[in-house]
Amino acid sequence: MSKTVFITGTSSGLGKLTAIRFAQMGWNVAATMRTPELETELTAYENIKIFKLDVTNVEQVHTAVEQAIAAFGKIDVVVNNAGMGTYGALELAKEEAIDWQFAVNARGPINVIRGFLPHYRTTGGGMFINISSFMGVTTAVPLGSLYNMSKFALEGLTEGLYYELKPLNIELRLIEQGGSTGNNFKGNITWNKDAAIKDYDDLMTKVEERINNSDPSQLDDPQIIVDAIVAQATGESTKFRTVIGAAGNNLLAMRNSVPIEEYLDTIAKSYM
Repeated sequence: MSKTVFITGTSSGLGKLTAIRFAQMGWNVAATMRTPELETELTAYENIKIFKLDVTNVEQVHTAVEQAIAAFGKIDVVVNNAGMGTYGALELAKEEAIDWQFAVNARGPINVIRGFLPHYRTTGGGMFINISSFMGVTTAVPLGSLYNMSKFALEGLTEGLYYELKPLNIELRLIEQGGSTGNNFKGNITWNKDAAIKDYDDLMTKVEERINNSDPSQLDDPQIIVDAIVAQATGESTKFRTVIGAAGNNLLAMRNSVPIEEYLDTIAKSYM
């Protein structure tokens, strides 16, 4: 009997690639997105069904969960992939930007996990794979406090849930991805700016230049991230936390090898 995976944020990038990979492996795929009426690529796969879902909308989450279970009978793995990034000085962030950052990256996975827990308890277990970032275990870019906050929250949520869900045979995994090709990270960033306040302009210019001029050869192949997700879902890997790519692993190694004050000063000086 084919297994089934439920994936959020499949309209583009990593989410879409992951949905296609599982479908090609013979898994049933519940692919979710905010605008399913615009999707044309995933509809070509007979074992992919598309469901409307904004992870910040609790009612939509419950509907999508119910529809996916009705369509496939049993969900074996849930991949919490949907996410977004807000960058810029915290002082300049609009209230809605602050709330939206937390709503998508932290409250969204909470909504989906809560939606599936009754099903997993009934079926005797399952797995949640939460797509985080190496920015969830370290900090590496100034003006990313809100994004870091949301990913640190996801890390804490996942670790905390480990203890209460392990007795129920419900597994938890974290994928710590970095920058990858094809995900349009630069275009999807929401920048917090205020023309009347100039104090952050110098740092903002340096951060934007660093992001906009980043070397494409330093970006990870998204298929490596997909491979890591598949390895967790199939049991090939049982690592709780998987850090993807040289950049993330190097930063984490430096963070763990020096006092936090030294680490923070090193990153800060690289933008002076």
